[in-house]
Amino acid sequence: MLSWAELFVLLFLYRYLRLIVNLFAFWGFRPIPIPESPTLSSQDVTIIIPTIDGDGEELRETIQSLLSSEPFEILVVTIDAHVKRAWEMVKCMETSRIRVFSVAQPNKRRQMARAIPEVQTKITIFADDDVTWPSRILRWILAPFEDSRMGGVGTCQRLRRAEKPSASQRIYNYFGALYLERRNFDCAACTHVDGGLPCLSGRTVAYRTDMLQDEAFTYSFTNESWLCRYHLNADDDNFITRWTVSHGWKTHIQYHKEAEVQTTLEDNPMFLKQCLRWSRSNWRSNLTSMFVERHIWRQQPWSAYAVHLTTLSPPAFLGDAMLVYLGYQATLTWDSHARSVVLSTVGAWMFVSKFIKLLGHYIRYPIDFLFLPLSILFGYFHGFIKLYAMITLNVTAWGSREGADTADATRMIRVTPAEREDDPSNVYSLIDWYTR
Repeated sequence: MLSWAELFVLLFLYRYLRLIVNLFAFWGFRPIPIPESPTLSSQDVTIIIPTIDGDGEELRETIQSLLSSEPFEILVVTIDAHVKRAWEMVKCMETSRIRVFSVAQPNKRRQMARAIPEVQTKITIFADDDVTWPSRILRWILAPFEDSRMGGVGTCQRLRRAEKPSASQRIYNYFGALYLERRNFDCAACTHVDGGLPCLSGRTVAYRTDMLQDEAFTYSFTNESWLCRYHLNADDDNFITRWTVSHGWKTHIQYHKEAEVQTTLEDNPMFLKQCLRWSRSNWRSNLTSMFVERHIWRQQPWSAYAVHLTTLSPPAFLGDAMLVYLGYQATLTWDSHARSVVLSTVGAWMFVSKFIKLLGHYIRYPIDFLFLPLSILFGYFHGFIKLYAMITLNVTAWGSREGADTADATRMIRVTPAEREDDPSNVYSLIDWYTR
């Protein structure tokens, strides 16, 4: 039987080896530079924007920002009820580079599936309807695609903070900014180690069009199952990331100021619902990656340990408590001075580990260091969100966006045995049914 000291060391290494290695990997990471003579240009890019409202100030600002990068065209996909608004918005913009499509109900996968067959360029970019791009972003996004095996490229993401925020908005902005900072860190570090990453976020992500228009992809994207009992129409970015990896394509993240996308997150209690939705999505996707598809264990073993396996790790409040308890038990027979030094050192390390990979944020916003105690408390609270997400994986509601859940029942549909045996021969006719 293992001693208290051995149990302590094992838990400490399991929890913190990933952090130590990822810190060095992150500090050593460099984006793929823009080539002197690139084979791809902005005219090889089509941007797909799934949206619900079809118009609005934020959407217009997003489109204007994307147009400034001079893509070949932009495909806006809204719902039938708002397609007229979308067309009127496009007419006001006086450009021929935007086309509008629609589906019956709000569902991001269905909206994406509707637009993918319309793409005529080598590269397809998915962008949310609330992002702002820097002017040179396409050059950085396209640079990794000079490698013919590169299938997907993600971007660095930062929060666009509210102007003159209230006290509560400032706190929620802080939590949201740290979420994105932590995500940037994990993506860059894992990419540097073994080419893996948690997920190519759909806020702005690029893929090879040939991959997306492959019939096998189309069928799988529109027929993903969960637990072999449900037809899953959520978690689109997680699915495409897994597909890219499982079919031998490379992925990359361009962590660079000129590839930095600004986005918005909820700055009110709705942020907690966003966290719950993200946590459910992570549970479903990471369990699928580790135990159903299992490609990551061979192709990206470090990312499997450093990112995916954390889904099964104890929540922070439980992990910290276990480490403290094991350290206490392991040093019971030590003299008081040695015991005090060891336990104090462990406590100091645990504290530093709460913010060291977020130093970039605190350098940009040093005033936010005052909120550090809140971030630690929120980390413990998020453990309860994670546990609740685990027992409600059949829920796919957004809960944080008006109109997004009017067709929530279509995101997870129970599949009958007869439907599971059905294998349509014409995949693109399936798109017609899927986007009705």
